[in-house]
Amino acid sequence: MGSMRGLFRSLRHRNFRLFFMGQSVSLTGFWMQKVATGWLVYRLTDSPMALGTVDFAGSIPMLFLTPFTGAVLDRLDLRRTLFVCQALCALQALALGILTLAGVISFWHVVLLSAAMGVINSFEMPTRHSMVPQLLDNRDDLGNALALNSSLFNLARLVGPSVAGFAIAKLGEGICFLANGVSYLATLKALTMMNLPRVDRPASRSSTLDDLLAGWRYGMENRTIRSVLLTLSALSFFAFPYLVMLPAVARDVLRGDSVTLGLLTSATGVGGLTGALFMAWASGMDLKRLLPTAVLAFGLSLTAFGASRVTGLSMISVACAGFSMVMCLIGSNTLLQLNAEDSKRSRVMSLYILAVMGMGPFGSLIIGGLSKALGVSMGIALGGVLTLLSGGLLMTSLRNR
Repeated sequence: MGSMRGLFRSLRHRNFRLFFMGQSVSLTGFWMQKVATGWLVYRLTDSPMALGTVDFAGSIPMLFLTPFTGAVLDRLDLRRTLFVCQALCALQALALGILTLAGVISFWHVVLLSAAMGVINSFEMPTRHSMVPQLLDNRDDLGNALALNSSLFNLARLVGPSVAGFAIAKLGEGICFLANGVSYLATLKALTMMNLPRVDRPASRSSTLDDLLAGWRYGMENRTIRSVLLTLSALSFFAFPYLVMLPAVARDVLRGDSVTLGLLTSATGVGGLTGALFMAWASGMDLKRLLPTAVLAFGLSLTAFGASRVTGLSMISVACAGFSMVMCLIGSNTLLQLNAEDSKRSRVMSLYILAVMGMGPFGSLIIGGLSKALGVSMGIALGGVLTLLSGGLLMTSLRNR
């Protein structure tokens, strides 16, 4: 267990501090866009299935591209790659904003622009995760850096949706998209200010496909990496789609509006932020014990959220889901980073992104379809029960190691 000073120890490293400050601005814009997109789609379609379809479009490119991008990234300059990706993210957000403010936005515009973002994210996410160890002078601070990065993500999830909820009510969704487009300038500036050590990427004599297969074999032969990746795949299939369904819960289950959606998403952010700070503080804990417990807690929270019909109870249960979900993600990421060789780090991180995001599109479609057939609440609760089962399997798997 660490002291309060130890809680922020990775900010001693200048490059990580710059990265952290840039992300603090751009992630707030990201969450404003996330909430605005969900509300826009539901306003245009009145369909939970449409929410799942947009999430599918944004995630499906990652399922096919991410394994290849990991093999490519192990040969590239990560800072330059991240700069290009962030610039393209800004253009996508500005396009959404202009179409919405011009009053010509349609559901299919959102689907196509979400798919474009999925292609960009196939490169951006593994790059960002692989780059974190390069930003630290001391790798012992890696777990703390990952947890602080996640706390920032969840603080943005707390602030962004609250701002977005009121902005949508007063000004419409388009302003949120424009704000996100401008917010990427902070990360672009931070990247240009970093003094990174030159990383010599050895010229690979093998093809990208050979490198991909070597990374896959490496991940599957390491028993800890394999267990973590399989559990993450299950969670992204059964559990993570609850985030996509929040607009439907806010309007149809709780009979609320965009402010209710902002409250639910912010409650998730409060839980997630608390979970991330806990992980930063308690970075010495045994992750092989902590991770299965977090998965079980996530399943219980989702089951309770599905059963709730009262806004206050829904906010409490969704905050608990945010807390345990972030513990799952940070614990998994840290275990994978600590078990990965430097030469294969981008490939392992691409498998992590694939597990977290790749199963998501199918999960969103299935939970979206179940929610349409059985009701939103039943779809979420069923995901919670299956998450509990995943936690039990992981506990058995890691206990036998």
